[in-house]
Amino acid sequence: MSSLAERLQPAAGGAVWRTGAGGVLETAVVHRPKYDDWSLPKGKLDAGEHPLQAAVREVGEETGLDVAVGRRSVQTRYTHRHGPKRVDYWTMQHVGGEFVANDEVDELRWLPVPAASSLVTHPHDAAVLADLARTDVPRTPTLVLVRHASAGERADFDGPDDLRPLDGRGRSQARRLAEVLTAFAPTEVLAAPPVRCRQTVAPLAEQLGLPVGEVPELGEEGFGDDPQAGVDLVESWLEPRPSPGVTLVCSQGGAIPSILMALGVRYPGTTGSLWPPSAKGSAWVLGGRPGALLADYYRDFPADPDAPS
Repeated sequence: MSSLAERLQPAAGGAVWRTGAGGVLETAVVHRPKYDDWSLPKGKLDAGEHPLQAAVREVGEETGLDVAVGRRSVQTRYTHRHGPKRVDYWTMQHVGGEFVANDEVDELRWLPVPAASSLVTHPHDAAVLADLARTDVPRTPTLVLVRHASAGERADFDGPDDLRPLDGRGRSQARRLAEVLTAFAPTEVLAAPPVRCRQTVAPLAEQLGLPVGEVPELGEEGFGDDPQAGVDLVESWLEPRPSPGVTLVCSQGGAIPSILMALGVRYPGTTGSLWPPSAKGSAWVLGGRPGALLADYYRDFPADPDAPS
């Protein structure tokens, strides 16, 4: 059996960015007095956390900055004095807050990416910054497409299918989505007509203080009647936005894979006619345009199995 020192230590962090003078991409690098190094803000996972939650929390604790989460970035792995470590990163746009020196970080510098890459102490941080500088896909999403949570079996519900509600597992999934998806800064919450779609995003909308609008074009019936109208609507939400944030839409399994295929999404490991996955309670984080599309799939948001119990 492995000793505690040999167990993998999961951590998460962010490549935080802003647009500086002259439109230059700048990123935040931090100095940690404990290690006397320059690095990217990150930290260990707490019990029960998904890496995305930990990344947002650690960036806030170390920098005091408010961020809107963007695309999933690289994962780094290395060995340090306490054993093997894994760090998951996301791009994060600075949307507010100011740095205040603290016990973990005594200095923060905003630098152009090349200067930041030269300053960071560890090569794996430079790899994250290289990913941040990519221009082939957007750093920021504009749409989160959610499949409704678990609602039991159609055959077991005595009533119109559109009125079939979430079951116990589905209500738990909806609460978890509300905990995590706020990180993408939703500015609008929409749902297809079925009750289970509205119930899936209701906890999130309540937490954000937003109404839940209806989008019949993305229900299975509406999309089946006019698929192109649904795809056109999705493409309008993929247009670049002047400010951070996403439109969040809850739809159904009879529509989401077709929409993704129309956008050119192909999931790693699938070929030919195999459709992109869309499990109940899952989310696709999207931005950009076909051919240069950000498309991150989150099957769900479980606690990291390597995090402390």
